Amino acid sequence: MAKFYFKSSPKQEKQLTPKKETIDFLLHYSKALKVVEYQKITFESFLN
Repeated sequence: MAKFYFKSSPKQEKQLTPKKETIDFLLHYSKALKVVEYQKITFESFLN
């Protein structure tokens, strides 16, 4: 019964390579994000 629902794929997975701009954007975003917790409340702010 399991063989009806599972099909093996002979395709090989593509290796994705992100652009340099995408990596830079994510790094700058993570550096600018500030998360503060105060009395069980989480505040997120951007430092830009």
